[in-house]
Amino acid sequence: MEDEFGFIRKITPKQHHQESLQEGIGDDAAIWRPIKDSEQVVCLDTMTEGVHFTRRTMSPAQVGHKALAANLSDLAAMGAVPEFYLVSIAIPPSWNENELREIYEGMDSLALQYSVDLIGGDTVSTEGPLVVSVTVIGRVENGVRLLRKNARAGDVVFITGVLGESAAGLSLLLNNKLSDDVKPLLAAHQTPMPHIKEGRLLAGLKQRIALNDVSDGLASELHEIAEPSAVSIEIERDKLPVSEHLEKFNSEQQLNWMLYGGEDYKLAGTASLETFEAMKQQFEECDLQIFQIGRVTEKQSAFVYITDSNGKRALEKKGYNHFKK
Repeated sequence: MEDEFGFIRKITPKQHHQESLQEGIGDDAAIWRPIKDSEQVVCLDTMTEGVHFTRRTMSPAQVGHKALAANLSDLAAMGAVPEFYLVSIAIPPSWNENELREIYEGMDSLALQYSVDLIGGDTVSTEGPLVVSVTVIGRVENGVRLLRKNARAGDVVFITGVLGESAAGLSLLLNNKLSDDVKPLLAAHQTPMPHIKEGRLLAGLKQRIALNDVSDGLASELHEIAEPSAVSIEIERDKLPVSEHLEKFNSEQQLNWMLYGGEDYKLAGTASLETFEAMKQQFEECDLQIFQIGRVTEKQSAFVYITDSNGKRALEKKGYNHFKK
């Protein structure tokens, strides 16, 4: 591995996309001028080898893509426009410079699709596993608040796409079942796409909407809406859309992946029926998916329930731990 400064020169962007950026990589800190009538939105996420990925299931470029995608998804859940990102990587001796460069290339390829600029970061050596931490900065119009605590009794519950594909893809990778017909499931796990456009459409409605991104599984994300809102959420099994790529699996496995698999990076939320009807119209006009899957009620003994042919039962707040021993 060459010296840090030589590596930084190699990954420094040749051009910037955001006009608000005054100084990027090359000084002690970046400088940008906030856009008028907007507020800044910031988030950070960390991926650790052996916890969030393994070299058996993801290439270096896919690790980079997913590390940035997870953060962009958090901004999508706030209805924000992504602008900048910073990356900190702890590198063990088992990873070489070419692999490290591929991680950045994976991030850069995704960032280019959303005109997001890399403006800084850090690299350090470690004897532990590879750790990739990404901070993303974006903006949202003044007063737009798509917060988890916004749910109210009487709201409908919605999601912006099918769930469970990422967990299915991981299962196939771990079991070395890699036929051509499962490539969409592998891609859902290795190179997920954040729902930035969907988040922006919801922000543009300027209505009371509770929103969360599905990173840890639908059950967990709905708990994170119900708890701060002091309400309960009931979803219906028959209303959960099933991906055509999951049809070969049994119903129980499908449901487990949809509820607890995570890393789908779709958006889940609640809104009044009137607002939801406006959502549906806009999503249809943009050829985007949105599904009504349940309703919000006054607080019951549990926060989240599912109704199916066996009746109504509470859902635990848990997400699937992919690499748990």
